[in-house]
Amino acid sequence: MRVPFIKMHGLGNDFIVLDARAQPVPAMTERLAAALADRKTGIGCDQLILLEPSASADFRMRIFNADGGEVGACGNATRAVGLLHGAPARIETLGGELHANPVDGGIAVDMGLPRLDWQQIPLAWAMDTHTMPVGWEDLDAPTAVNVGNPHVIFFVPDCDGVALDRLGPLIEHDPLFPDRVNVNVATVESRSRIRLRVWERGVGETRACGTGACATAIGAMRRGLADRQVTVALAGGDLRIEWTAEGRIMMTGPAAESFRGSFDPADYGATG
Repeated sequence: MRVPFIKMHGLGNDFIVLDARAQPVPAMTERLAAALADRKTGIGCDQLILLEPSASADFRMRIFNADGGEVGACGNATRAVGLLHGAPARIETLGGELHANPVDGGIAVDMGLPRLDWQQIPLAWAMDTHTMPVGWEDLDAPTAVNVGNPHVIFFVPDCDGVALDRLGPLIEHDPLFPDRVNVNVATVESRSRIRLRVWERGVGETRACGTGACATAIGAMRRGLADRQVTVALAGGDLRIEWTAEGRIMMTGPAAESFRGSFDPADYGATG
């Protein structure tokens, strides 16, 4: 049995979407997700997205990074599946329920409330997440925010000058972060615009990261560096982030379908 897939992306952060609501798909394992994500021998993606029926929402979204590990949230993928759904949707994820709505300029996603306590990030020991007393070479005094997955954010004069390919994995795997961590380096250009690069755990540097944009915006707002509505500029394009009076994070930006195809699970050591 061949399994259909949809290739999508949000600002260049790309996904394989498997819709288990439409027909059965192979049981997803870390090995199968990593094999499909491989850009040389598989279909290739930053994250594999599995859509399933939900008893509490319109559908359930499971997210597997390129290394096969399952994670709790992905902002760009939420916009992509919101586009695929084509109507307002309540989406169950490991990181909590998300709401996606089609709007002018793309899809708006209610990402919920930021989690700011050290135990919610999580960190290995207690500390103030507003300005953390830690550092790695020239990157120090970060802030930490969980937006369905953990992020650490460094505000620097020029994010393009940071050796993220070297420092990203070093920080990602530091024992301070028991679940590993996504690493953000950001430059505040004005109170309404932030430039950002993100090293995603289990993936590497990506062209865009929706939860990273949300976490970075919240970090900048908490420090008084930005207003409650900002544009976050990533390599793949811009996202609009708002921290509402009710404390919720609203993310708006585009998503697109690239192509559709199918694969034989047996080619990847699975059955289905």
